[in-house]
Amino acid sequence: MAFCLKAFAFGLAVVAVCPLARAAEHVTLKNGFEVDCVRREAVGDKVRLYFVEKGKPDSEANYMEVAADAVVRVETVADVPEPVAEVKVPDVKAPTVVTLMTAPTKEEMHEMLAHAGTAHNIDEDLLASVVRAESGGQVRAVSRTGAQGLMQLMPGTASAMGVEDSFRPEQNISGGTAYLDMLLTRYHDNVALALAAYNAGPGAVDRYHGVPPYRETRAYVARVIREFNRRKQIAMVAQAR
Repeated sequence: MAFCLKAFAFGLAVVAVCPLARAAEHVTLKNGFEVDCVRREAVGDKVRLYFVEKGKPDSEANYMEVAADAVVRVETVADVPEPVAEVKVPDVKAPTVVTLMTAPTKEEMHEMLAHAGTAHNIDEDLLASVVRAESGGQVRAVSRTGAQGLMQLMPGTASAMGVEDSFRPEQNISGGTAYLDMLLTRYHDNVALALAAYNAGPGAVDRYHGVPPYRETRAYVARVIREFNRRKQIAMVAQAR
């Protein structure tokens, strides 16, 4: 699907959060991503954020690694609700600590976004901007409402898009791109409306006949478009050299 994008100027971002059982700390990252964890551990220039699955001891905690300077705030939190669904680890012999799927390299991310963009005729920079706004590039990101992965797919949406595992980057990006393509078709290539529907659902956009008056949704649309414009400006500067 072909479309053109215009510059927009809106507010700040919506964050993706990961609900965890028995969380002790709420960590905010520089990119706006937030995660609850049971403990942190410094490993060189990285920080491991550990979380525990329901029914498993702390010694078997899973974790994700982030750059040490990416952590901007740590807050102690009270008990939080149990996650909607358990994160299942394959029944294989493995070390006590299970390393979660790491984020794709820059080259791998570019390849996956380019492939999905070509398949649906959607600008790769728009897809990259959605990934940044949705998950901050965290493969295992899970929102409090249950959205999963790089493009934060709800289980029902993932299933409808043929995604078997939302935590597999290539499947998540493929499914998220297909869903965004459907929304662009539905709203006649109006990018702002398609993004609003991606965040709040088509029902909300249809009900308000435009971007819903939700602060989170409007901030989300602004964040994606601002990031898209930033990427295009960088590309223009690079081409001018």
